[in-house]
Amino acid sequence: MLAETIFSAVSVAGLGIAAITAYRKKYLSATRIAAWALVPLGLVMTGAVEWAFDTVFSPVAWAGFGVLGAAWLLLMTTRGVERRRGGRKAAGVGAGPAAVAPGVSAPARDALARPARPAARPAAQGGDAEDFSDIEAILKKHGI
Repeated sequence: MLAETIFSAVSVAGLGIAAITAYRKKYLSATRIAAWALVPLGLVMTGAVEWAFDTVFSPVAWAGFGVLGAAWLLLMTTRGVERRRGGRKAAGVGAGPAAVAPGVSAPARDALARPARPAARPAAQGGDAEDFSDIEAILKKHGI
């Protein structure tokens, strides 16, 4: 109740300052001051001030914030553990076949389900040694 009284008094004082500013023929500034002065009154009338003060001084509200913080902490912990394990598939969740489009043909579906194989390295040829000798010559020229 004290907060509502203070906010209402601030609004009345602001409207008084706006009236004095309008009397001095500064109508744009007076309108702006009046608009800002009406904000605390609007907050009191909507009940936002009462709700805020009830929340700040309520132990149940602070316990609720604690529960929300604990929930957030648990979610972030499980997310970190999941990342270290390599995702949900490594944890056993969703170990079924990968999702594919409904109109995909059977060979394409099989190709999507199989893991990709690394490309085979070509056998070393005699031309590679020549390339290295050129590099060695360049390094020796620069004193490396």
